[in-house]
Amino acid sequence: MSAAAEREYLANGAYAALVVLAAARGSARPEHAVLRELLASVMHASGQVRRIGVNLNQSVAALHSGELSARLEWYASAAARSVAKLDDLADEVRARLG
Repeated sequence: MSAAAEREYLANGAYAALVVLAAARGSARPEHAVLRELLASVMHASGQVRRIGVNLNQSVAALHSGELSARLEWYASAAARSVAKLDDLADEVRARLG
């Protein structure tokens, strides 16, 4: 049971409660694994974008102080790619929910 709960990113008690509720409703098992995996991916992506944003802000601050950072274009491009990936993920989630 512990391994199954871990795959669902749940505590043992929470997983047991979901399994009991699913059994009472006549379902085979709770279908939260995909959504929990998706949530973990979104949380990771959000953290990555935040880190890129911090670096981009530091590069812009250096630019304002007279230093031209060669990394500025890279950070801006990385931020744009990350936002595009998050948009794609949001589209996929909407499609699965619809």
